Amino acid sequence: MSHSSEPRPMTARRSGPLTGVATVPGDKSISHRALILGALSVGETRITGLLEGQDVLDTAKAMAAFGAKVERLGDGEWSVHGVGVGGFSEPEGVIDCGNSGTGVRLIMGAVATTPITATFTGDASLSRRPMARVTDPLAQFGAQITAREGGRLPITIQGAADPLPVRYRTPVASAQIKSAILLAGLNVPGETVVIESEPTRDHSERMLAGFGADIRTETTDEGHVITLQGRPELRAQPVAVPRDPSSAAFPVAAALIVPGSEIRVPGVSRNPTRDGLYVTLLDMGADIAFENEREEGGEPVADLVVRHGPLQGVTVPAERAASMIDEFPILSVIAAFAEGTTVMNGVAELRVKESDRIDAMARGLEANGVRVEETKDSLTVHGMGRVPGGGTAVTHLDHRIAMSFLVLGLATVAPVSIDDGDPIATSFPGFLPLMQGLGADLG
Repeated sequence: MSHSSEPRPMTARRSGPLTGVATVPGDKSISHRALILGALSVGETRITGLLEGQDVLDTAKAMAAFGAKVERLGDGEWSVHGVGVGGFSEPEGVIDCGNSGTGVRLIMGAVATTPITATFTGDASLSRRPMARVTDPLAQFGAQITAREGGRLPITIQGAADPLPVRYRTPVASAQIKSAILLAGLNVPGETVVIESEPTRDHSERMLAGFGADIRTETTDEGHVITLQGRPELRAQPVAVPRDPSSAAFPVAAALIVPGSEIRVPGVSRNPTRDGLYVTLLDMGADIAFENEREEGGEPVADLVVRHGPLQGVTVPAERAASMIDEFPILSVIAAFAEGTTVMNGVAELRVKESDRIDAMARGLEANGVRVEETKDSLTVHGMGRVPGGGTAVTHLDHRIAMSFLVLGLATVAPVSIDDGDPIATSFPGFLPLMQGLGADLG
């Protein structure tokens, strides 16, 4: 997918009851990590359920550029023959990570302690996003880093030949910062330590342990502390990628707000560091049942059964934000149909995602008749039950903004349009047919 193509306007219209099974893609965060750790392992890693959105495909291309043998075997099934920790070779060209903040930040971490030079770039949206939060700690390992003004892409990293172990406290709650440091720490003698004030999604820790790394987590007076012993021999592993709770949020939200709906969403990750949206929806009175709870690929999963019903506004505590940071856009849509006011706290990180998501959601909701208020670190949505719609939302090349407003339009009085649906393919290439299969009127 290229964001240089012509914009693709789309419209969603008030729909009848949504019914059926919504089989959402594999988890994006886990898909990135499976490819990267497979490339840093010895032997062949077989991955099933890989998300084949553009973000993840760009990471697959990057791993091949660094010398791993990466092959697509079938639908969601991939093989990665790794080069081992410290085995990356210097790429011949620039590494283009497209729209993926996760991909570029994690790959930069994996490169920072290998004595090669690589240049990273991305699309217009990614090139506006802050990278210093990752490159600053990577420089502490000894990597030489050259970036555009403001620490932005394109960025060239000359990996450290004699890397030093790092002990680092993250300034903001970010799994990407933590994961980049841990990946850099793999090729460093001694212990690399990351300290978080609040725990963030722990896919990296789980997967590193699964591949054979010596990693431990503990809660101390300092905070949430992750310690990694450097220079392990990672062993290739089969990885079954669970289904993405962030992608599942869109059909779940649609079923909650469209009267008469009942859908099933199978095999969704219930990782407690990613579960904040679903905890919040239950607080709002959402009719969601979690069935067939089990473990797949080291991650807890369940089948979700979702029914339409009345919802109440709630206050989301700031300490929950890290576990649902990608889901606030769709939560603000759900909140528009709830009774009362929903206040989302601790969301400043949304301002440096693919877009300023607080501003994008606020302006789009206002354009569709919903009253909102925002601060630097909060978004308040005043629920109104019957939402007028009739407006056009600007997506700012952001896939989650695009999908959120298409879901909004399924239950508004008048249709809701977006200026460009093309970015949806970065994370959820099957979004349109999946939603249409449930009965949604959009396109």
